[in-house]
Amino acid sequence: MPATPGAPVAGPRRTTRLGPSKVLALLFLLPAAVVLGAMVIYPIIYSIFRSLFDSSGGTFVGADNYASIFSDSSTLTTIRNNLIWVVVAPALVTVIGLIFAVLTERIRWATAFKLVVFMPMAVSLMASGVIFRLVYEQDPDRGVANAVITSVQSLFDSRQGYPDARPRENDKAPVALQQGAVVTRQPVRPGQTALIPLVGVKPDTLASASVAKAPQAGPGEVAGTVWVDFTQGGGGTLNQVDGTEKALAGVTVEAVRDGAVAATATTGADGTFRLTGLPQGDYLLRLPRSNFEASFGGVSWLGPTLITPAIIGAFIWVWAGFAMVLIAAGLSAIPRDALEAARIDGASEWQVFRKITVPLLSPVLLVVLVTMIINTLKVFDLVFVIAPGSVQPQANVIALEMWRVSFGGGGDQGLGSALAVFLLVLVLPFMIINIRRFRRDNQ
Repeated sequence: MPATPGAPVAGPRRTTRLGPSKVLALLFLLPAAVVLGAMVIYPIIYSIFRSLFDSSGGTFVGADNYASIFSDSSTLTTIRNNLIWVVVAPALVTVIGLIFAVLTERIRWATAFKLVVFMPMAVSLMASGVIFRLVYEQDPDRGVANAVITSVQSLFDSRQGYPDARPRENDKAPVALQQGAVVTRQPVRPGQTALIPLVGVKPDTLASASVAKAPQAGPGEVAGTVWVDFTQGGGGTLNQVDGTEKALAGVTVEAVRDGAVAATATTGADGTFRLTGLPQGDYLLRLPRSNFEASFGGVSWLGPTLITPAIIGAFIWVWAGFAMVLIAAGLSAIPRDALEAARIDGASEWQVFRKITVPLLSPVLLVVLVTMIINTLKVFDLVFVIAPGSVQPQANVIALEMWRVSFGGGGDQGLGSALAVFLLVLVLPFMIINIRRFRRDNQ
């Protein structure tokens, strides 16, 4: 259509920019970019560069530091420990978090329970390590874990061992040591009394012991006393029960005839015992070797065998609340129609959980699992604090080895930088998985 004479001619359209200009946006991003470069980019680049030089930093060694990672036995132990961490810890944290989230979904005190479980997240890993270092103490009087175990064990077996007890080594002693057991030198008959004196028991063991007594044997029985034949301050009669000498309670005594045990008794609080129902004849009295074995003193959590599982337990305690909260948020987003439809179709609660709840929660579970893998690869504080110095080589991980080699006395920052780069290479794939998952969820 021809333009109307005298009408204004329309010029080119101008696009209106929303927001600030590019220059202004770059100016606002510049401080964050400078901090990111100084705190992240530069250390990574410099660590890669430093890993190519020796401990002094003056000689170029190429990939020798990386080769030593896979040739040194102690470093291979750290890699093995990290593999155990990656396989065990994230899976346990995710599973426990899932169980807590599902079980607390329908209870009235769910908020209080979640608060208690999540509370360790407010404690630093260093403080958590100090807490569990005390929890895992070998002495049941100090370590909570062994206090619980020994208390339960004492309900089923209340016997007390006397590992230091022994007979006197002379011909006048009425008992002698035979293959770890204490046996009377002379046989006894029913109606007679046998005294079994021992020495060597520590005063701490006898602090709560009662005073020993000498019993009288009745017809058809053998009576006797097991006690510590030592009077503090001197005095007393050898091989006789004196007024202040301490009894050994809970000791098993056997009457042996022709190599067979005819009767068994246990000493009371005053050290006395009675073997009844014995036919007439000569018997030797024997204190079995089990009496002289140390009583159960708890599990050696901080020993070389259990140190890694013990630290993983502390890690689970810290992070189980984090996993529970994320999974509980995912549970609240699951459409209830799918769950109710499955129940109406006759599915059991376990089938609903396994075939509907878990598949719908799989994105959240994956995020929790990957996040825990990253955290296990970077674990440092718990291992450094909980593991004693004597077993730290058995509990070592890559992050701790990196610090130890560089700053903890090793002084080899070339190898330490190589370990840092190696750790970065291990963490990067899981970080990429998480980033892609977040982008996909946002879209």
